Amino acid sequence: LWPVPPGAVGALAGAGPVAEVPDVRPSAQWLLGFIPVNPLKAASEGQVVAVVLFALVFGFAVTRIATDRRALLAGFFQAAADALLVVVGWVLWLAPLGVFALALVAGARSGLATAGALLHYIGFIVLLCVIVTLLVYPLAVIAGRIGLARFLRAALPAQAIAFSTQSSIASLPAMIQASDGPLGVRETSRSIVLPLAISLFRITSPTANLGVAIYVAGMNGVPLGAMQLVLGVAVAAIVSLAAVGLPSQITFFTTTGPICLAMGVPVEALPLLLAVETVPDIFRTVGNVTADLAVTRIIDQSSVREADAP
Repeated sequence: LWPVPPGAVGALAGAGPVAEVPDVRPSAQWLLGFIPVNPLKAASEGQVVAVVLFALVFGFAVTRIATDRRALLAGFFQAAADALLVVVGWVLWLAPLGVFALALVAGARSGLATAGALLHYIGFIVLLCVIVTLLVYPLAVIAGRIGLARFLRAALPAQAIAFSTQSSIASLPAMIQASDGPLGVRETSRSIVLPLAISLFRITSPTANLGVAIYVAGMNGVPLGAMQLVLGVAVAAIVSLAAVGLPSQITFFTTTGPICLAMGVPVEALPLLLAVETVPDIFRTVGNVTADLAVTRIIDQSSVREADAP
């Protein structure tokens, strides 16, 4: 319905020839590849899904040890997370220089063809995010038992912050105010559901990340069969759980790369697509914040109905 412009592969991946991607492995072998034989080796090689699986198992194991030792581990990982956020801040300061260098080289080699291909890509990903976001509203109205106008007014402040910051975490205070105010969510529900939703429930991310892989496949003329699409959907859903509530430029490669590799799609164009990720990420974040508010209202109303049931 929206074919990739001719010559886009030369414009976007024009820095060199497209590498050959090995055939997609059988599903059983592919699933076994998720199990990390060496977690440190998996982390150093960027095998995000394997690292997430190990982290889940390790997290459940930590809940079984003594409380004092669990507190020591939690303090260590919190300190490591704080230090990494400082590193992320440095990267965000330097990222514009790297993005400018990528865009400058591509523009010098490909001219206006690059701009046209990038605009086509932006339109494709933004359209996917807008469609997913629009689907949230009827779900909130029907399952959350709330009027559309009321939900729109409640979500607007958090959406505005999400639009300007590209961060679900930065939108949390406005989401709390909306939940306590216009949405009428009980504090017991909001205090549990909303942080979990921000941490794990990113409704637009799997769709947008899969859209990136599908776009790159179309750009390179890679045919996608049913198995590749199924594997792509599964990986996109799993990898989205590992993303953080920060601008997606930080996690662009770790969230889209595994999907491309699982589907047998070349990844040469991803660095240049990162250069324009800011615009799609705005719509990603707005959709995620909208869905977080909707699911908080829906779960709160579900618990109310259960409490009122005889």
